[in-house]
Amino acid sequence: MAPERRLIAPGRRIFRHDTFGDEQLWTDVPRMNEVVQTLPPATALAVGLKVDREALPGKIVAALRAGKVDLNDPAVTVDLLGLNAIVGVKGRVNRTGQLTSLGITCALCHSTVDDSLAPGVGRRLDGWANRDLNVGAIVALSPALNAATKAQLNAWGPGRYDARFHAFDGKNLLTLHRRSSPVEIPSIYGLRGVGFETYTGDGVISYWNDYVGITQMGGQGTFRDRRIDLFIRQHPDLVAPKLPALLAYQLSLDTPPPPHGSVDRAAARRGERLFRGQAGCAACHEGPHLTDVLSGPRVPFLHAPAEVGTDPTEAERSATGKYRTTPLRGLWQHPPYFHDGSAPTLLAVVNHYNRLFKLHLAPEEKADLVEYLKSL
Repeated sequence: MAPERRLIAPGRRIFRHDTFGDEQLWTDVPRMNEVVQTLPPATALAVGLKVDREALPGKIVAALRAGKVDLNDPAVTVDLLGLNAIVGVKGRVNRTGQLTSLGITCALCHSTVDDSLAPGVGRRLDGWANRDLNVGAIVALSPALNAATKAQLNAWGPGRYDARFHAFDGKNLLTLHRRSSPVEIPSIYGLRGVGFETYTGDGVISYWNDYVGITQMGGQGTFRDRRIDLFIRQHPDLVAPKLPALLAYQLSLDTPPPPHGSVDRAAARRGERLFRGQAGCAACHEGPHLTDVLSGPRVPFLHAPAEVGTDPTEAERSATGKYRTTPLRGLWQHPPYFHDGSAPTLLAVVNHYNRLFKLHLAPEEKADLVEYLKSL
């Protein structure tokens, strides 16, 4: 078995269940254990938290199917945490039923469920962005945050997160920028061969895992990047040793195919010819991964915001000041599009580039391009 194959199983455990010691943030600073202790399951599901049906005992599954679980009882939320059933959230419950600590895992933002048991309750879909998750609204419930910070968090909305607003250094929340500017939480399947995970190509995939694991999740570790003037040092490092296995699991997550019958294949074939010809999309969305980002193993090829006609805010706050060409994968699954969600549909994406590059596409040509994009 290849070394990276042996890492997939431990990587899955890390992705789903490892907090990297980030209880030091979520329990000690915003005191989210106090918040979740009072959160009814109905509210938790409404803000996008998901429940893993595989972690539920048979009697609870039967009770859910029969509508006999009180979704307005906060004690049920604590029970679910005790079962390790809330995707991406880890809680420690004492003998008296008190939630004494809380941490999060990678799966909180980058997994969802298939709703096979009930809305928000089903089998895990790892790598799929949780576009229902309202991280800002959840964190804004903290009793430890001031009103101004809560207002900015509440403005994020579902499926959005700002990884450049604050950073955690093991003791304190550091303000990176005075104003928040959230982006769409990305899906992370189909990354094998892509090389750079972020919208701005700040580094290879494990660079961003390290950044998020330490500065955003609040895990215990060391992160240094002179380009953004951020230096965090904590020992022992609970993040760096786990990055190879985490990456192996991420790279094992395949792009989900579009649902059967959802794509007009004849139109998609016409759309592919437009994509590679008249529309010129393949000039940037090139190669097997449909991106030109890989000019070298550690040197991404990037574009100025004006080149692609998108809002420059995220680029200006990054280490590169530019955007990568997004690898086109599973587009049917994760609207809205662009880093800021400014294109609600694939047709809106096509219209954006039709205007920007003066392509003069006819309505039927736009429709064909959309069918091709849905097929990826």
